[in-house]
Amino acid sequence: MKVKSRDESLNTTGECDGSNDLLTGNPPSGQRKKNMKQRFLKLLPCCHVDSTPAVRQNSIEEDFELATVCYRPDSLDKLMEQTKFTRTELKILYRSFKSECPTGVVNEETFKLIYSHFFPHGDSSAYAHFLFEAFDRCKNGSVSFEDFVVGLSIILRGTITDRLCWAFNLYDLNKDGCITKEEMNDIMKSIYDMMGKYTHPCMKDSASSEHVESFFQKMDRNNDGVVTMEEFLESCQTDEAIMESMHMLDHVI
Repeated sequence: MKVKSRDESLNTTGECDGSNDLLTGNPPSGQRKKNMKQRFLKLLPCCHVDSTPAVRQNSIEEDFELATVCYRPDSLDKLMEQTKFTRTELKILYRSFKSECPTGVVNEETFKLIYSHFFPHGDSSAYAHFLFEAFDRCKNGSVSFEDFVVGLSIILRGTITDRLCWAFNLYDLNKDGCITKEEMNDIMKSIYDMMGKYTHPCMKDSASSEHVESFFQKMDRNNDGVVTMEEFLESCQTDEAIMESMHMLDHVI
């Protein structure tokens, strides 16, 4: 098999995505509609896929076998077993991931830099850190392509329970099986910092803490000061707005 150089491989990225950079999140120029689904997708690099571009199969399958890439992902067949993405979807996601991360992995610093492009008027570093931790399955300070697509598959193709469990894991910062007010305060502060001060309508300084109190009033069913996985799942599954937002993700890709 002819092994292509890294530069040659990277230069073919545009053929897969029609110049829509999936990892950095630059949407097609004609896309302006801002609904809940799109705003959610902005939180995740590499998932702005709204069509299935033409893919050069031989070229991309060779990329999976490139010896010049420092980290080689699992085979397409194995990734199809681990996720609910099709072969074509995995190829598109891989091409886009590798265009930004030629070594096959992304570290936290790079992840934060990519994320900051979505929120130029705010500070997204804290929330990006929490999100990075959720994707870093091996807790080794890097997110591989497998880490990324496994997490993305849960969010976009998993059952409602799978998605809610992933969200709970994001909020449970110390991974002790429950969410405390301190953890939720950190999460909410990071979200409000990320949105910045120039939102419309303008947010009050107390908005973050008020949101945390509202969360616990709804979720902490036995009033013991923490939210368990069971309480979180039961509360979310009986909340019509949360369920609607979950179902909006069913046909994103």
